[in-house]
Amino acid sequence: MSQVYDFIADTARWVYDRRITAPPILDEAVYFPEVSSFARSWMTIRDEALAVASALSSVPRFHELMQAQAPISSNDDRDWRVFVLRAYGADIKPNLARCPATAALIAKCPSVLSASFSFLEPGKHIPRHRGPFRGVVRCHVGLSMPRDADGRPGAILWIDDAEHRLDDGDFLVWDDTYPHEALNSTDRLRVALLLDIWRQGMPADMFALSYLIVRAVRFGMQSRLARFGT
Repeated sequence: MSQVYDFIADTARWVYDRRITAPPILDEAVYFPEVSSFARSWMTIRDEALAVASALSSVPRFHELMQAQAPISSNDDRDWRVFVLRAYGADIKPNLARCPATAALIAKCPSVLSASFSFLEPGKHIPRHRGPFRGVVRCHVGLSMPRDADGRPGAILWIDDAEHRLDDGDFLVWDDTYPHEALNSTDRLRVALLLDIWRQGMPADMFALSYLIVRAVRFGMQSRLARFGT
């Protein structure tokens, strides 16, 4: 399954890379101006995410939702758990009901295709990898970002070999088709809100292809989410 996914992802990237050019770090004013509403409400969002984290063992690991992601999710003995609120355009209503403030913000942003709380256990490393296609862009909002012994944020995100350390309430809009990896170098849980947003200004053929890819991924995600009762 992983080999099939890798082939499809490599093919999609080859197509998109020749039609859409963009730097790894994107201007939120162009690609996701609504991020400011999430940033202003980060403490409320954090409280809802931490309530979810109080029963963290019931939250699925990423590779349990998407088996093709096992190489980056189950690569070590530390967990990366993902609580999905919206999956490629499909609202996960029971999960949204548990997080009403976050749900209200998502509802106001139709460009948000996916939204989830991402929980990285202490010491968890997500190896270097690339997203499959350039039809969406990624946004991280830091919610509970633990610090290293030296006082710096200890959850590190490398994008195209550049290091980024988000603090509580910080956000970053970026293109996840560039190589990236993550590490929680602390002894505390790292909590972030992950958002996938439709890329603005795509050529018509690339939008059509993106729509088909999103529909296919949505179907697979919904069937897996149903298994976990979320």
